[in-house]
Amino acid sequence: MNRYTIILLPLVAVFLVSSSPFSFSQGVSVELVQAFPGLRFTRPVDFQSPRDGTSRLFVVEQAGKILVFPNNPDASTAKVFLDIQQRVNSRGNEEGLLGLAFHPRFAENKMFFVNYTASNPKRTVVSRFRVSGNDPDQADPASEEVIITIPQPYSNHNGGQIQFGPDGFLYIGMGDGGSGGDPQGHGQNRKTLLGAMLRIDVDRKASGLNYAVPPSNPYAGNAEGRREEIFAYGLRNPWRFSFDPVTGVLWCADVGQNKIEEIDIIEKGKNYGWNIMEGNSCYGNPGCDTTGLTPPIKEYTHTLGRSITGGYVYRGAAVPELNGAYIYADFVSGRLWSLRYENGKVTEDEQLLNTPFNISSFGVDENNELYILAFNGRIYRFKPTTTGVEGRSSLPAPSKPEISAVFPNPVAGGKGFEVVVRLKETETLRLELRDTLGRRLFRTPAREYHPGTHRTRIPASHLPRGTYFLTLSSGADASTRIVRMQ
Repeated sequence: MNRYTIILLPLVAVFLVSSSPFSFSQGVSVELVQAFPGLRFTRPVDFQSPRDGTSRLFVVEQAGKILVFPNNPDASTAKVFLDIQQRVNSRGNEEGLLGLAFHPRFAENKMFFVNYTASNPKRTVVSRFRVSGNDPDQADPASEEVIITIPQPYSNHNGGQIQFGPDGFLYIGMGDGGSGGDPQGHGQNRKTLLGAMLRIDVDRKASGLNYAVPPSNPYAGNAEGRREEIFAYGLRNPWRFSFDPVTGVLWCADVGQNKIEEIDIIEKGKNYGWNIMEGNSCYGNPGCDTTGLTPPIKEYTHTLGRSITGGYVYRGAAVPELNGAYIYADFVSGRLWSLRYENGKVTEDEQLLNTPFNISSFGVDENNELYILAFNGRIYRFKPTTTGVEGRSSLPAPSKPEISAVFPNPVAGGKGFEVVVRLKETETLRLELRDTLGRRLFRTPAREYHPGTHRTRIPASHLPRGTYFLTLSSGADASTRIVRMQ
């Protein structure tokens, strides 16, 4: 059987018919291209712009270097801005120099902040540095002022991202301390700084610290011993988070344990569930009490990837179709997605590309254009394409209509799934779903679609567990995919 053969089943009366017609909508067609072909980095983990009008870009290498170069696709050399490899412990896969944040008034005060892991004892260090007096491309390694240190019991789950919020405070994403399953219970312990999103004021000092606690923090001034630096908690490993520059919403991708990756909208004082929950599921205790826990807005299982990499809400101009969409990826599978969240619910979740890369991080420049960092040392950007390719940029559009993706598959009970179709030429298409007895559960009207990537969401809450056959028809050609409901 080739991929265009219809599975022949006995046709009987319709078992279930959709109450409303299904239709494909035009998806976003993009490819990845190297943003700076003349540059290559070693284990890049962060990408930042100082937004000081100089159009410079800074890339963090995990071993302990920050490099600077002009925002020019023809750039061929990157200068070493800061080298603190001797202070950084990067022996563990998740250890190293992990985050960089420029002060909101960097153009005036020349201050920036880094997040790194150190040894003897194991700890996270957040420090302030300054640029050297005469050379704007050279930081002064001797200017380090340690802002805060946080003990780390294990080598993994260090978080690492630091970002200034629209309120001017520094946010620090902290993992649960590592090992597996949060053995020391940090995620639900508000007397520790682990497993939490922290918020501090680095422009003031108070109580003998090199920072102050914002009085609006949820536990500021509490008498129960809860850490006042905590902004939100119940996180496992918030490797990457970001603020939408338009709405100010804080997006966080929290790396999962054995089954589920998740995306959270972080709000003050909320508990995001780890290790009571992994995503929307109870972790370790099927009858767990979810009272007071804030569920993720999006989750995916390890059939699609095994380590989520949080990105940014796209606010650039190069791909206007993506404006307002949150772009994220999976480090292990290389998949890239766009997600829209409006009025308290996900209204769109589309796989943009399935790349061969280990995507470690994202970044934006002064123009809010998005960049994608891969562990092959390259930096990529989106380029719109008219081919409708959904996958690696080197793949041609299929010569005949086909279902290029069904996700998630298998489908969790009570939930729907997405169908993605790529077209090289204008085609008249019809989609239908049948069960193993040949009963047609729904069929879309035949409609004409233009070249590109098209998608539709199938609400499948009415379908019982089992195997189904999804067929895309176009004239004499057809493409069939097996869909499993679990």
